Amino acid sequence: MTFNQINRQTWKRDQYFENYMASQTSFSMTVDIDITNLYEFLKEHHYKLYPALIFMTTKVVNNHIEFKTTFNSDNKLGYWSKMEASYTIFDSTSKEFYVRWLEECDSFKEFHKRYLEKQKIPYEKNSFSEEDIPENCIAISMIPWQSFTGFNLNINNNPNYLLPITTFGKYYIRENKRWLPVSIQVHHAVCDGYHASLFIEELQQLANNPQHLK
Repeated sequence: MTFNQINRQTWKRDQYFENYMASQTSFSMTVDIDITNLYEFLKEHHYKLYPALIFMTTKVVNNHIEFKTTFNSDNKLGYWSKMEASYTIFDSTSKEFYVRWLEECDSFKEFHKRYLEKQKIPYEKNSFSEEDIPENCIAISMIPWQSFTGFNLNINNNPNYLLPITTFGKYYIRENKRWLPVSIQVHHAVCDGYHASLFIEELQQLANNPQHLK
């Protein structure tokens, strides 16, 4: 994991960054993606949907510097060489969620195995998340009880949070296909509508061709 500091004197995006940091402009895009092929593949191979979505999201994010650009703990602007996934897990007993993280794997089989292993670890009482979550993590969550057409998180106390936030909803069936709401929230200082659209497009491509999960 390497943090590459950005030289704002030569950075072609600096004017956009300056403008949207000053106005603190972020935006979210919510789209339903077709997960029919993905769902059937996962069912056939006895995989769970949520870890597949986490795996695919991290894969798309790591394809683009814009989704890896942020401030580090020293308040330096730059981009990480690789992002990992932090994700929420719901505890049906306490009705509370807990944040965990997983290192990216080349193999989804291995990633799924690690996900299930972490599921067996008991929740720590009075703790919001694991203690060792690294800086280079993107936030991923799922609201499996409800489909939605829009979703937005307001981050008022951390103006330097520039990383994308991805939220999945409850899938539904329409015309014999399974559709999943996906919301990506980004900071306009580092991402535009073009980049958010690329994220959705590439996620859909991975869902259309789930053989990459073998």
